[in-house]
Amino acid sequence: MKLLLDTHVFLWYITADPKLPATFLAASQDPSNEVYLSVASVWEAVIRYQLGKLPLPAPPAEYLPKQREAHGIVGLAIDEGAMSFLAGLQPLHRDPFDRLLVAQALQHELTIATVDPDVGAYPVPLLPVT
Repeated sequence: MKLLLDTHVFLWYITADPKLPATFLAASQDPSNEVYLSVASVWEAVIRYQLGKLPLPAPPAEYLPKQREAHGIVGLAIDEGAMSFLAGLQPLHRDPFDRLLVAQALQHELTIATVDPDVGAYPVPLLPVT
C-alpha cells in the first residue's frame, strides 16, 4: 500500500503519541508499505510552529526532515500535476493543506492516514482507523 500521512498523524507517529491509532502505527511500520509525507504537511507544521501553536524540540526546518528520514518516510513534493486534481475538488473542506493532500493522494494513488472526518468527504481512499 502507498500511504500518505496527514500532518497530525505524522506528528503523533514521530512522538509516539497514544492518540495514534494502532492501525496507523502498524501500517506505517509495515515494510511492504510505502509511506509518504507531503511537503504541504511540513509547510503546515512550520506555520503552526511560527504561530506558537505547535511546540517542537527544534526548529521545524531542521527537526521534521530529520524525523521523516529517521522513520523511513519518503518526502512528497508538490508539482503542477496535483493542481488539476485540486481544481476538480468540491469545496467540502476549508483546510487548504488537507485539500492539497487529497489532490496529491488522487494524483499518486495514495491512501490517506487521517482522523479528520472532513477528508472522508472526498472520493479518496482512507486508511481505516480500526
